[in-house]
Amino acid sequence: MTNLLPEMAEIWQQTLNWEPTAQQQEQFQRLYELILEGNRQLNLTRITDPQEFWEKHLWDSLRGIAPQGEFIPSLQEAGSVIDIGTGAGFPGVPVTITAPSCKITLMDSTRKKITFIDNILTELALTNAKTLVGRAEEIGQQPQHRQAYDIALIRAVGTASVCAEYALPLLKQSGLAIIYRGNWTEEETTALQNTVNQLGGVIELIEKFTTPLSDSIRHCLYVRKVANTPANFPRAVGVPSQNPL
Repeated sequence: MTNLLPEMAEIWQQTLNWEPTAQQQEQFQRLYELILEGNRQLNLTRITDPQEFWEKHLWDSLRGIAPQGEFIPSLQEAGSVIDIGTGAGFPGVPVTITAPSCKITLMDSTRKKITFIDNILTELALTNAKTLVGRAEEIGQQPQHRQAYDIALIRAVGTASVCAEYALPLLKQSGLAIIYRGNWTEEETTALQNTVNQLGGVIELIEKFTTPLSDSIRHCLYVRKVANTPANFPRAVGVPSQNPL
């Protein structure tokens, strides 16, 4: 018995002003099956129920790239995107499926996870994404990646200030970092403001929303790069998380 993902066309339409094509729906379904298979060896996610998977992995991934309910324009226009610490492929793989004209780099420091994602890209015939094994602190100092991306996605990776330090060096001028969070407070905003100032960014939007099935509270933080990030960021491996800005 195959677990079938719900289609949820109406919710997609109401929340993102978009709905998946038949092909994209099939790719979501296949992604779900591959994650369930991969879970046996790799412990990729605790979320295996079809409704929960749809909400917490698919919908949540795409909600981040649709602030105020509309997809970010550079996703329609062949922008370059990096998903930092992609893990089991979220949010990067759903974004790859949804934005076929974009060039997407799925980065993680765990080679096993990247090997798994390479298999997903092959199985889903996704030619607009490639993978990268590495630590954000090192990749952010490499000339071929530094200031190379229009959008950086970062979900479930450390505190927001650590996420900002990983993401901003990788962005082009006027690029956008999208930091996915659960709960969020005013104090955290103040702390993040201080961090992004040092990194050449400004907080453009903090969006609070509830998920459509379980009414969980989520936040997305949108940080725009407005100036060059100083050369000493990101700091050496381990330093951002041990000693946040």
